[in-house]
Amino acid sequence: MADEQVIRLLEEIRDLQKVHVENYKDALKNQQEAIAIQKQAVRRQRITLVLLGGFVLICLIYLAWSSH
Repeated sequence: MADEQVIRLLEEIRDLQKVHVENYKDALKNQQEAIAIQKQAVRRQRITLVLLGGFVLICLIYLAWSSH
């Protein structure tokens, strides 16, 4: 009788560990997706800053040129 209880307990522990591993895999996948999204956002921000900086530079050149 005690052996059956131990076996059931060990099987339950094994099953819970399997579920834990699957949840951990899902969490890692979600983290990887979040990192990829953040990298895309950083790329867009850099492009926007470069374009904005170029626009400001062009405006400054125009103002300097027109004041002469």
